[in-house]
Amino acid sequence: MIITLPLGVLQANCYLLYDEETLSGVVIDPGGDTASLEREIDARGVAVQAILNTHGHFDHVGGNAHLARLDAPLGIHPADRALLEAGGGAAWFDVAYEPSPSPAIALTDGQTLAFGSLRLEVIHTPGHTPGSVCLHVPREGALFTGDTLFAGSVGRTDLPGGDARALTASLKRLLALSEDTVIYPGHGPASTLQKELRVNPWLKRSG
Repeated sequence: MIITLPLGVLQANCYLLYDEETLSGVVIDPGGDTASLEREIDARGVAVQAILNTHGHFDHVGGNAHLARLDAPLGIHPADRALLEAGGGAAWFDVAYEPSPSPAIALTDGQTLAFGSLRLEVIHTPGHTPGSVCLHVPREGALFTGDTLFAGSVGRTDLPGGDARALTASLKRLLALSEDTVIYPGHGPASTLQKELRVNPWLKRSG
């Protein structure tokens, strides 16, 4: 089951992903006030096994501190740990930020995390940030892309740590997945790889 909840000042998509049989799950990218997310967790009886950040920007990690009561380990790619610990770039935009707990899980390329009967595969997709990752859940046919890939667009590369060439290479990696894969981005609506191959100029350019 996938629940989408826009959170924070930029209304970035936070996802509650869980196995309906065991109620084991994870939170992906809690970007701000997590009250609505916590209500969903409590109402559904989900046992949150981890909080995962697709990258270290404040609009995707701003709610990490609010979820301390869940006593769930935090995961991020090592290349974005410094960005997380420096406030996720909140100071660049003069945005208030509550410091995140330190990550306990290093998300690395090819790593598989298990919760219930679901398996979540980490794909390192640098470009938007050095440590950006996408999270692939084959059983759900789902790909959580953070700010790597959006419906009709891609993440910006003009902020510190951005790299347009690296992003192009990362997009090429995603093309190896099934075209039926549903994309759950960090901002905006969901899409599919099949649709993005038709309409997304950046994905066409990477193909």
